Amino acid sequence: MPRLRIFSGIFMAMVIFAGTAALAQKAADIQQHPNCKYCGMDREKFAHSRMLISYEDGTATGTCSIHCLGLDLSLSIDKTPKAIQVGDFNTKNLTDAEKAFWVIGGKKPGVMTKRAKWAFEKKADAESFIKENEGQLGVFDAAIKATYEDMYEDTKMIRERRAKKRMMKQEHK
Repeated sequence: MPRLRIFSGIFMAMVIFAGTAALAQKAADIQQHPNCKYCGMDREKFAHSRMLISYEDGTATGTCSIHCLGLDLSLSIDKTPKAIQVGDFNTKNLTDAEKAFWVIGGKKPGVMTKRAKWAFEKKADAESFIKENEGQLGVFDAAIKATYEDMYEDTKMIRERRAKKRMMKQEHK
């Protein structure tokens, strides 16, 4: 019986330690910016598309997607970006957006956009994604250009979805 208590105690300590370690593993950018500044989406849930922009003045903004990053860049026209990072679609780790391999378009729906824009740290991962989901391989400049080209239609789509949700909530009251 005493051995069982000892093993149970050790096991419980390991579970608690593992849980604490898992919380500590939460990305620092998600801890600092848990929700997208523009749409309120949970950046941990959208870790595969999240973005983080750091400006030379020491400020930073965390967004859920390249769509919301485009909003921030437009609204911060007088600020100079120092670094732009994006979540790798597969690993969810932040990587340099300008060095990432981007997949623009394809069958997989995007985040906050009709025409998806996904980032991959490795070219082979982007190419594998394209084989399964279609889309075009590109660089950050092409992805952000596509973001601005899509901004009107995407904003319209978001407004319509939110209006529909509000109507559904009112009908259920």
